[in-house]
Amino acid sequence: MTPPHTHDHEAHPHDHPHEHDHDHDHDHSHPTGFKGFVYALFVPHSHDAADSIDDAMQSSAKGIRAVKLSLLGLGATALFQLAVVWISGSVALLADTVHNFSDALTAIPLWIAFLLGRRAATKRFTFGYGRAEDMAGLFIVAMIALSAVIAAVESIRRLFAPQPLENLGWVLAAGLIGFAGNELVAIYRIRVGRQIGSAALIADGVHARTDGFTSLAVVLGVIGIWLGFPLADPIIGLLISAAIAILLWGTARDIGRRLMDGVDPDLVHRAEEAVDPLSPAGSRVRMRWMGHQLHVEISTPADHATTSDLKERARSMEQAIRGALPNVGSVVSIPLWNTSETATH
Repeated sequence: MTPPHTHDHEAHPHDHPHEHDHDHDHDHSHPTGFKGFVYALFVPHSHDAADSIDDAMQSSAKGIRAVKLSLLGLGATALFQLAVVWISGSVALLADTVHNFSDALTAIPLWIAFLLGRRAATKRFTFGYGRAEDMAGLFIVAMIALSAVIAAVESIRRLFAPQPLENLGWVLAAGLIGFAGNELVAIYRIRVGRQIGSAALIADGVHARTDGFTSLAVVLGVIGIWLGFPLADPIIGLLISAAIAILLWGTARDIGRRLMDGVDPDLVHRAEEAVDPLSPAGSRVRMRWMGHQLHVEISTPADHATTSDLKERARSMEQAIRGALPNVGSVVSIPLWNTSETATH
C-alpha cells in the first residue's frame, strides 16, 4: 500500500484580482433598510469579502497603519478637548479628556499583536502568533464593558444627585469634538478591519464608537439643560450605556467565535463550491481564523490515487480556494486512506 501523503502549501501572495459571482443561499441574513443601518452601526459584521485583502504581509501592514493613524486621530481629538479645558477651566471636561487619552492608548495592545502576528512560527508556537490578535480583542471587549459600567454608574449618580453644569458652551464644543473624532476613527478602523478580516480591529473601532457615543451624550445633555430639562443629562447617559451594551454583545460574540474557531458558514459554503469539481465524493473542508488569516484544511478520499495524482489535486484545490476566498493563509490537503471514516458534505 502506498504510504499516506500530506501536502501542505504555504501562503503566497497573488498579483491578480479575483472576481466572483455566487448565487448560492446564505446560512444567515442581515436586515436591510433603516433596520439594517442600525444593525450595522451597533453590531458591525466581522467579515466583508468584497473589500478583503489576500496577502498576509500586506494585510498586517494595513492593520498596523490603521492602528497608527487612528491613534494619532484619537490623540488629536484629546488634544483639542484639552485646549477647550484650558480655555474653560472645566474640571469635568479635564476628566473626560484624560479618559479619552487613556482610551486612545488601548490601541497599543492591538499594535503589538499585529507585530507579533508577523513573526514566523516556532517549535513552541507551531501555528505562529496570530492568536495574539484575538487576545487583544478580548482586552478591547473588556474596555468596552468598563466604559458601559462607568457610563451607567455616573448617570445613576447624577440622576439621584444632580450637579449643575458650568461653561455649557465649552462643554458642548468638547462633546462635539469628541464625538466627531471618535466616530471618524471608528469608521476607519471598522472598514480596514473588514478588509483584512480582523475581528480585533473591528472591536477597536467599536470601542472608539462607544467613546463617541459618550461624547454625544454630553452634547444631548447640554441641549436638554438649555431647553429647561436638567435631568436630560443622566437619562441620556443611561440610554448611551444601553447602546454600549448592545455594541458589547456583538463585539464579544465575534471575538468569542474566533477563539472557538468559528467561521462564517458562507465562507465554508464558498470553499466547498470551489473544490467540489476537483475533489472526490466524501471530501470535507474545515477552516479556522488565526488573527486575520483564514487557514483551510481539505480532507479527501485517496483510495487508488497515486502520489502524483494527490499532489496535482492538492495544487488545483489550493488555487481554487485562494481564488474563491479572501485572507487565506495556509491551505493543507489531507488524503484519507480509509474512506469509511470520511465525513460527507
